[in-house]
Amino acid sequence: MSRADSESPYAGNILIEGLGPILTRQEAYRALIYLPTPPQNAADIPHHLRLHHLLSLRDLHIPSGESARVQQTVDLMTRQGYRYRDPTQAKTWGHVGGEHGAHKTARAPAMAALVVGHSGTGKTESILRALNCYPTQVITHASFPRLVGEHHQMVSLSVDVPASGRSADLAANLMTAWDIAMDKAGLGPSMRFATNLARERRDGQRMLDEWRQVALSHFLGILHLDEVQNFFKLATLKRRRSKLDEGAELSIVEDQCLRWILTLLNTWEIPVILSGTPDGVGALTKRMSTIQRIVGGGYHHLSPFKSPDHPDFKDLFFRQLLRYQYVKHPVSDPDALRHLVIELTAGVPRLIVALWFAAHRVALERTDDSLRLEDFQKAASRYLAPVQTAVIALRSGDPTKMMRFEDLMPFDDGFWATLWSAS
Repeated sequence: MSRADSESPYAGNILIEGLGPILTRQEAYRALIYLPTPPQNAADIPHHLRLHHLLSLRDLHIPSGESARVQQTVDLMTRQGYRYRDPTQAKTWGHVGGEHGAHKTARAPAMAALVVGHSGTGKTESILRALNCYPTQVITHASFPRLVGEHHQMVSLSVDVPASGRSADLAANLMTAWDIAMDKAGLGPSMRFATNLARERRDGQRMLDEWRQVALSHFLGILHLDEVQNFFKLATLKRRRSKLDEGAELSIVEDQCLRWILTLLNTWEIPVILSGTPDGVGALTKRMSTIQRIVGGGYHHLSPFKSPDHPDFKDLFFRQLLRYQYVKHPVSDPDALRHLVIELTAGVPRLIVALWFAAHRVALERTDDSLRLEDFQKAASRYLAPVQTAVIALRSGDPTKMMRFEDLMPFDDGFWATLWSAS
């Protein structure tokens, strides 16, 4: 046994053994980053093929400090959740069987965390890459305590909250994702929830409870619910403007879903990480009883790059981006380009990549094989024209302008950001 293993607070728990070692911050960065192969002798590649090579840039992922903290939060919650569900303990099986009195000693409920960010800032990607730091999504145990034969452990599951925000549709998403994960693990086509999914009339609460029982018996490590803003419906633009001083006004579609999530944490001890845009997260934070439960494991705000000179952009993201110039003559003034990119995208990573690709489309229409600053300006006005109004609103920081876009609505998260940013 290594020193790290002997010092681990989870030694001997077979649910945790398959997760691999606890990563240092440097190891987490290496696990999270992905850099597509940069161009080699781009001038030798025909113009019509370069754009196809360049599209690999969509897979680029350069973790910020906040992304690394998301990975740490995910790992803390997953391992801590398993600490309370050691299958060698009789009380664990009592709990799986639905015996609420199985735990005779006081214990903390499962942890939850919240990741918020405007569309395109990388919140979902950060979580998914954190989950992918584990060797596999489904661990197959050749033998398992109190069971005969092999048993499958589901480490993580990620689903979108449905656009309807309703429990039956959420349950269907959970069941479908479960069957797909089992199938991808090479366990054959999973039909565990086929009967439920085939029903025309669905009982949302019953389906959620059935999925939860399966998740418990297969020791789900952590559940990721993305697009939490779909739990709420938004007031009209006119109504939002009239309520500007009071903050965003959203009403819950079906409170059954949120009650079920809290029960999942408090009673069934499955950790949950939620992610969404500021409008939905702002609605979640309206009740202290709710917000204190869903940020107990961590709170992470993934914001656009604030300025062209911010270290996360200048020294990390943009520095790598410059390597992906599929032209013979790269941009002659990188510093000017750095400022221009922030101006045209408001620092949103997804838009930056889209602009980079679009600028190459403009550049490759010429024959001089060069990339110029004006190519980025033309690309923004031609290919990114539909988002320019939102970019201007976001760059301005003006709540009145941002209120026109439901997922740009600002909210005050200063306390939670401060609480979790120093780790």
